[in-house]
Amino acid sequence: MLIRAAAARQNLRSRKPLIPVIGLLVKGIVTQPARGIVFDMAVQNLIVKIQRRNRALVKFDPSRIWKAISRAAESIGGFHRDFLPGINDQIFQAHPTDESIATFLAEAAIVCLNGDPHHLISNFPPSIETIQDEVLHALRSYGFQNTADAYECYRWGRHWLREGAIRPDQFAGNGFPQERMELILAENRQLGVATVAGLNGAVLSGQMRPVMEASLAAYERSLAAAAEKILTRLAGADPLRMIWISGPSSSGKTTTTVKLTQRLEKHGLKFLMLNLDDYFWSLVEHPTDWINDRNFETPEALDFQLLNQHLRDLLDGRTIEKPVYSFKEGRRLGVKSVKLERDQILLLDCLHGFYPPITEGISAAAQFRLFIETQNVLYEGDGSTQRLTHFTDVRLVRRMLRDARHRNHSALGTLLHWHYVRAGELFSILPLMGLADHIVNGGFPFDLPALKPFFLGENGLLPKPQEFANYAGFLDARIRYERVKALLESVAGFTREQVADADFIPGDAVIREFVGGSTIQIPHNE
Repeated sequence: MLIRAAAARQNLRSRKPLIPVIGLLVKGIVTQPARGIVFDMAVQNLIVKIQRRNRALVKFDPSRIWKAISRAAESIGGFHRDFLPGINDQIFQAHPTDESIATFLAEAAIVCLNGDPHHLISNFPPSIETIQDEVLHALRSYGFQNTADAYECYRWGRHWLREGAIRPDQFAGNGFPQERMELILAENRQLGVATVAGLNGAVLSGQMRPVMEASLAAYERSLAAAAEKILTRLAGADPLRMIWISGPSSSGKTTTTVKLTQRLEKHGLKFLMLNLDDYFWSLVEHPTDWINDRNFETPEALDFQLLNQHLRDLLDGRTIEKPVYSFKEGRRLGVKSVKLERDQILLLDCLHGFYPPITEGISAAAQFRLFIETQNVLYEGDGSTQRLTHFTDVRLVRRMLRDARHRNHSALGTLLHWHYVRAGELFSILPLMGLADHIVNGGFPFDLPALKPFFLGENGLLPKPQEFANYAGFLDARIRYERVKALLESVAGFTREQVADADFIPGDAVIREFVGGSTIQIPHNE
């Protein structure tokens, strides 16, 4: 399996600890080769110039691509985080050092750039954005998924910094909040569940109740802190009129929105919740890809110009004609008059709630932004390999279950679609997390044990390997499938009876949003 092979690979070279570091990548592409290494290109290159963002033409320096890739890998602990038997193991065999792997990948990007004949014309060289696109294409084509994610999150973070959407102190780096992860890891160590082995010991010995109680209590304390911040803002001179609950797919936004609202309603607050799904474009305006899939994960899937206008109108006291969208028919069926009363706060649960064009022209003082992510820090195995499990994999498993139970989508379909989900997160969700007024951890040590019985064993949802036969070129889905399968197989799961028991897992726990049995009304499951 991937984990065992990667552990064996660990002995080939020394590595840094794998709590990801927010690496100082380059502004697009870097200036000088790192560590004094000269980038010696061994592929044909006919590109002489590149176009900067101000349209100036400057000399093409291939070493900048090399360093950008190297820094992305360093920020996650090294290229070995992407070692995949049967996918890129031959690259690791041919290139025994990280410097050599970076050279190979940089050369692959340069080959792609030279494949466009327009780039060879002196007045039409590739732009920096085009170069970055090709770097990502090379990384993902060879299975260097984690390195690509770090590169892409940094890339778009720099974009939003240049746009003035975030300040330097709000820059999210590679998307892994180092200090928060260290705190969560320390808490899990105290509970004895910082590793899969420790988690399994607690599950098999029947000692999970104190772990569950402690993690749920930490979540509730975070919600209480968020509510206190909102009340403090309202008690001051701050004209707070809207609250955003944002975060990546299946992070627990809906449950968190309901529970936060319940806390605030006890203090007399009133809310108007706007269903942003009604702002989706009609299906005819969503082109399909080669497997008839649509990208609903980008902020452009929403009519955010209309949404922005409606938000500003509501805050100004005007009545809007909100669209009413039918997912069954894939189009808007009509409109509904909506008005924000003077004693109400606008409440919005949205993937892309921090996306700057949506709130353009609205004062930051009028908004409270809460960000949620599944940040349960868990090492694979007994922790000796220093390889962390992936936040995104837990969310992927949650979404596979939700899609299968409530949206008539197969787990395979969710896997094949996930590359759209991840691209949207890396563009307009994770790089903007620094805008949050408060961050909630929606990940729990008992997530994986609670999810496992739905995927493995008889009638399990996890696709069979042969189901990928028609999708041989979908490397992203294959990598995620292998990784999720190995992770679920390594974890000791609860029984279906335990998961169904409300005395075991409380009915208002975030995981209930996915496994069922929630005592909270979950709108998207209706």
